[in-house]
Amino acid sequence: MNFKLFAVKTLMSALCALLFIPSLQAKQNQQSELEQANLKKALYCMEILENRPDMAATERLKILRDDCFSENYIQHSPHMEDGREALLAVFAKRYEKYPKLAMSVKRTASEGDLVWMHLHVKRTPDSLGAAVIHIFRMEEGKLAEHWGVGQPVPKTAKNTNTMF
Repeated sequence: MNFKLFAVKTLMSALCALLFIPSLQAKQNQQSELEQANLKKALYCMEILENRPDMAATERLKILRDDCFSENYIQHSPHMEDGREALLAVFAKRYEKYPKLAMSVKRTASEGDLVWMHLHVKRTPDSLGAAVIHIFRMEEGKLAEHWGVGQPVPKTAKNTNTMF
């Protein structure tokens, strides 16, 4: 009797697994698609934000306001005021002061609604620039929250690994 009960339990477990595995895989694929979409959108927005000196500042700011940054954007940098309009005001001034501001993407990753970017940002073509890490929380296809750290690229280093 015990063997029959064991066999029934094993069969039921196998059937449950067969029923639930496809739904779990579909959920994982959906999350992966969301992560890919979030990363693609964040990269697009960073390209407009820091790497399009060929575009007029007003055009860049309009795209950033309308397509990239959430109306309720949250800023965690202690050097900047909170909110989308505060960020856009900083970049409006930065575009005037550093018209050749440029960045290159070194690494990216995404998980769930978070996107990470490792960048080399240069205010002028001749500057050494800074190594910057941005972490964004995405919401409905827009940058909704930001954490970031950065440090200047030094002229010399105590190792040969580079910051990138």
